[in-house]
Amino acid sequence: MPTSKLDPIDRMILAELQGDGRMTNVELARRVGISAPPCLRRVRTLEETGYIRGYHADVDARALGFEVQVFAMVGLSSQAEVDLSAFEAKCREWPLVRECHMLNGEIDFILKCVAPDLSTFQSFLTGDLTAEPNVASVKTSLVIRAAKEAQSVPFSVLEARLAQSA
Repeated sequence: MPTSKLDPIDRMILAELQGDGRMTNVELARRVGISAPPCLRRVRTLEETGYIRGYHADVDARALGFEVQVFAMVGLSSQAEVDLSAFEAKCREWPLVRECHMLNGEIDFILKCVAPDLSTFQSFLTGDLTAEPNVASVKTSLVIRAAKEAQSVPFSVLEARLAQSA
């Protein structure tokens, strides 16, 4: 869905909701400068068209006992579409895999994983991930700390680009 179909109010709504998805419709309408009924209609349209995929709490994994975060770089034996799709489906089943991204280049996939401890991750690595028949290689990197974890898109960059093209 191209962002060109979104008007400035829609983009402001999305930017505001990224910062606080729990704000009331009245507060959202006030922040974007429209009345509450059209604001609610716009939000529902943004949800129905897939621009808004859901609302989530930003939880602290380490505070909840998931002390280990690992990035796993996975190389597959076959990059046939059926094999890529099968690996993606498997990743969706594994609870420790929180993100799965297909890449170009030497690595086929990068997985962001969490685990309560190293032995739990090691069990997943040897018992599940490397045991998959199409997995040729796995390289892992343990996260020491995160300097930035933005869950949003930078609307200011988009607005600047749109202003330049106008």
